[in-house]
Formats: sequence, structure tokens, C-alpha cells
Amino acid sequence: MNTSTTDTLQRLAEVLEQRKQASAESSYVASLHAKGLNKILEKVGEECTETLLAAKDCQHGGDTQELIYETADLWFHSLVMLSHLGLGPDDVLKELERRFDLSGLAEKAARVTK
Repeated sequence: MNTSTTDTLQRLAEVLEQRKQASAESSYVASLHAKGLNKILEKVGEECTETLLAAKDCQHGGDTQELIYETADLWFHSLVMLSHLGLGPDDVLKELERRFDLSGLAEKAARVTK
């Protein structure tokens, strides 16, 4: 991942942390936090569905910009979820980096079944 990408994620994480403390009337992020984890998860699920539908449309000649827009919404709401739980993009990036030298099949087989 290039520096610009990680800088963008870090800047967004910082803004999300600042907005946690804002008034729910003046900040969308603060309003999500005020409504709690279930509302945040609802938004993640909604954005996930919209991303999937945009990808299907894109596959059949649809607008790639719509897919990018919906993916940005999904990432954003996923970062709000992580923030709500005291985590951030660095936690996810570290996990992705850990997987670089692993075969995807080997990594999946090594997971502990819950």
C-alpha cells in the first residue's frame, strides 16, 4: 500500500476519533456512535449490500464509478464500526501484512473454528 493510501486511512481514522466527541446534532459520525453498535452494524450491512449490487451492475456494463462510490461508503462505515470498538485501520492493515507470506488456502485452513 502506498504512503498516500495509508496517509488517507490515518487521516480518516483521526477525523473519526474527533467526531466521536462531537455533538450528535452536528456530526453524522457522532450520531451513529450515539445510536450504538447495532445502528452502525445496520449501516455496514446496508452499504455491503449496495456494494454487492453495484458490483453486479458493473459486471454487466454498469457504471464503475457507482461501485467505487459504494465501496467508499462501505469502507467508511466499516471504519466507524472499528472506531466504535476501539480499533482502527492500522489493526486491519497489520493483519493484511501478516498474511502476505501465507497461502490463502493455508491461512483459511489454519483458522480456528468457532
